[in-house]
Amino acid sequence: MSNNPTDRIQPLADFDWSGYAQDTAISPEMRKEREAIYDKTLTTIKENEVVMGKVMSISKREVLVNIGYKSAGIISANEFNYNKDLKVGDEVEVLVESKEDRHGQLQLSHRKARAARAWEKIAAAQENDEVILGYIKSRVNGGMIVDVFGIEAFLPGSQIDVRPIKDYDAFVDKTMEFKIVKVNPEYRNVVVSHKVLIEAELEQQKKEIISKLEKGQVLEGVVKGITSYGAFVDLGGVDGLIHITDLSWGRIGDPSEVVSIDEKINVVILDFDEEKTRIALGLKQLMPHPWDALDPNLKEGDIVHGRVVVITDYGAFVEVIPGVEGLIHVSEMSWTQHLRSAQEFLTVGQEVDAVVLMLDREDRKMSLGLKQLKPDPWETIEQRFPVGSNHEARVRNFTNYGVFVELDEGIDGLIHISDLSWTRKVKHPNEFVKVGQMIEVQVLEIDKENRRLSLGHKQVTENPWDEFAKEFTIGSIHEGTVVRMNEKGATIALPYGVEAFATPKHLIKEDGTSVAVDEKLPFKILDFNPEMQRIIVSHSRIHEDAERAERRQAATEERNQQVRDAAAVAATQQSVERATLGDLDELAALKERLESAE
Repeated sequence: MSNNPTDRIQPLADFDWSGYAQDTAISPEMRKEREAIYDKTLTTIKENEVVMGKVMSISKREVLVNIGYKSAGIISANEFNYNKDLKVGDEVEVLVESKEDRHGQLQLSHRKARAARAWEKIAAAQENDEVILGYIKSRVNGGMIVDVFGIEAFLPGSQIDVRPIKDYDAFVDKTMEFKIVKVNPEYRNVVVSHKVLIEAELEQQKKEIISKLEKGQVLEGVVKGITSYGAFVDLGGVDGLIHITDLSWGRIGDPSEVVSIDEKINVVILDFDEEKTRIALGLKQLMPHPWDALDPNLKEGDIVHGRVVVITDYGAFVEVIPGVEGLIHVSEMSWTQHLRSAQEFLTVGQEVDAVVLMLDREDRKMSLGLKQLKPDPWETIEQRFPVGSNHEARVRNFTNYGVFVELDEGIDGLIHISDLSWTRKVKHPNEFVKVGQMIEVQVLEIDKENRRLSLGHKQVTENPWDEFAKEFTIGSIHEGTVVRMNEKGATIALPYGVEAFATPKHLIKEDGTSVAVDEKLPFKILDFNPEMQRIIVSHSRIHEDAERAERRQAATEERNQQVRDAAAVAATQQSVERATLGDLDELAALKERLESAE
C-alpha cells in the first residue's frame, strides 16, 4: 500500500454526478462534512516548514512536486541546476512558502529548503570528512563559485586539480565531488576543494605502487617536470625524482641538457620511502661507468687534455673524458706562492693540459698538476741567482721582521728589517717600502732544500760607516733635526741620511726647556760605534761646555791678577828702606789693595 494519502482516496459508488453538475447533489451540511473528511486524508503542513516531496514531472522551466497536499507545487527548474540527474519519482526537500497563493496554488521552494538545512549539513560533512556534491555555477577572480546544499561556496583555483588549470571556464556548469576545507559561520563563508580528493586517491595509488617496488628495479617512465636540482618522472601513478647528480656520469649545469618534458626513459630504483612515498631514481646507473672507458695505459706522469668544469677556492676539476674528472689543487697550478685561489688562474670551460700526479682507478680519483709542465725554477737557483748577485724584485708583502719579495715566478725571498738600510733605524717595513714597489736586492744566502732566499737591500750599496767615522768624530758638532721622540729619548737626523740618538738629559736647551720634534739644532757627537751603527749625540752638552769654558777663563784671569799683585808687593818691600813719607803713604795704599784682593 502506498504511503501517499492521495493514493488511498476511492470514488463514492452512489455519488450523484448529475446533481454535482448542477450543484444540487449534496446539501451544504454534507459538503462541509465531506470536506472535513477529505482534509483529514491530506498531509498536515505549515508555512515555512521543510517537508519531503516527490517529483511528478519535469520541464525546461518547471518541476512539479507533490508533498501529499490537495495540490502540487510548482518550482522553477533553475533551483535544480546543481542536480543534472534529477528525474521523475525522486524525493526532494522543499520549503512551504504559502499553502495557497492568490490563485489557490501551493507555493514551494527547493532552494530555500536546501539553504535552511545547508549549514547543518555543511557542519556535519566537515566534521565527518564526507565527500559532497557541488554544482559549479560561475567563475570568479581566483577560483569558482560552487552551489553546495543551496549555499554558495568558494573553490580556489589551486584546489580544482593537482595540476595547474589553464581553462577555468571548462568547469562551469559541472557537478563534481568536493570536501569542505574551511567554514566561517560568522561571515557565512565556505571553502571547498576537489584537489584533496585527487591527492588522497593518488596517495593510495602511490602506496600500492611503492609496495611493489624493489631497489635496482628498472622501470619505464615519462618525464613530467624539470627543476634546477633534477627531473620528476611519472612511473604510472607515482612520481620519482632523478637528482641532477644521477642523470649523468659527467657534470651538467641543468637537467634539461639530458632529458626533456614528456620524454619516455628507463630509470632504475635507487631508494624509496614507503611512509613518505618518496622514490629516488637513477639514469646514469643504466650506462657504463666512464672510468671503465679510461685508457688502461694512462699512468702517473702522463700529460692529459681536459676541460675545466668546476672551480672552487681550493682547486679546479678538469674533465678528462666525459664522467672522469681530475683535481688540480691550487698549489699545483703555478710555481709561484702567491696564488691564493683557483679563480685567479683558471676559468670554467677553459681547456688545459695537465700532468697526472696521482691515479687511483679503484677509488676513481685523479690528481693533476699544471706547474709540472714548466721547469722547477729552484732547480737552477744557484745559476740564476748566485750569492752576492744583485737583482730587481717586487715587494709582495711584509711582516714586523722583514719584507717578502718576488724575484721571478716561483722564486721568493726575505729581506730582514736589519738589511733594509745602513743608516736608518726601521721600526716597521712599511716605513721603508710599499706593496708592489720594485726594490734592488742582493742574494745573501740560498737554502735550496727549504726553498728560501735571504736577501739584503742595503748590501747593494757600500757601507758608508767607514766614511762616517771621518766625518762624525767624537766631540764634533753637527746640525741635526729631531724626527722622533719617546720616553727613552729622541732620534736625530744628521747629514748624509745618518740617524743618531740622544737621551732625555741631552735634549735640554740653554733656557731649560726640552727640544721638540722637527726642531733643528746643533748636536755634539758623544759616541760613534760603526760596528753597531750607533751614534750618540747631545744638544745640552754644547751650552754646558760653553758655560764651563767661561768659568775656566774667569778663574785663569783671576789667578793671573793675583800673580801680578804679589810681584808688585815684593818690589815695594825691597825699596822700603829708602821710603819717604810719601812712599809710606803709597805702601799703605798698596797693602790695602792686596788685602782687599785676598
